[in-house]
Amino acid sequence: MNKIKLTTALAIIIAFCSLFTACGEQEVLPKPKAFLRLDYPVEDYVVYEGNCPFSFAFNSQSIITNKGNCNFTLAYPKMKATIHLTYKPVANNIEALLTDAQRLTYEHVIKANAIQEQPFANALNNAYGMFYQVGGDAATNAQFYVTDSTRHFITGSLYFYARPNYDSLMPAASYVKEDMRNIMETIKWK
Repeated sequence: MNKIKLTTALAIIIAFCSLFTACGEQEVLPKPKAFLRLDYPVEDYVVYEGNCPFSFAFNSQSIITNKGNCNFTLAYPKMKATIHLTYKPVANNIEALLTDAQRLTYEHVIKANAIQEQPFANALNNAYGMFYQVGGDAATNAQFYVTDSTRHFITGSLYFYARPNYDSLMPAASYVKEDMRNIMETIKWK
């Protein structure tokens, strides 16, 4: 019994001592900022040449799937991201296709902080379009369209299969957006 009383008394004394010494004046320092270490693979672009009326270069780290009618998905399983590419032939409907592409982008304005438009023109490949960067907690972080205005029209959109939290998704979104920009810039019509 004496050992238990002695241990209890000693614990109480240590608790009081630590309480009084812990309240002494100490320099208060802010918690340092922490950064996630996110290592993404170095891009290695390969050219898709298939039966479609166009070709493009894509990141070999992605998993490409032809969904039929020259529509593709490029999946990034580790990032839970997918780029959707949709091809439509132009048949005197270029205005409707352009309006639809812009409407799809601006539907995200409810959740977006900003939508930045970046025009694209490659006269050598007769490819023209627009790249949209969507900021904020929108369902998509980037979209684009490319056309030759007479025969071909392609749209691309990036979706994450996670809750749209811009701050958390930003590193992965930046990586995949560069892949989207590369797809857009390397489209060649056949």
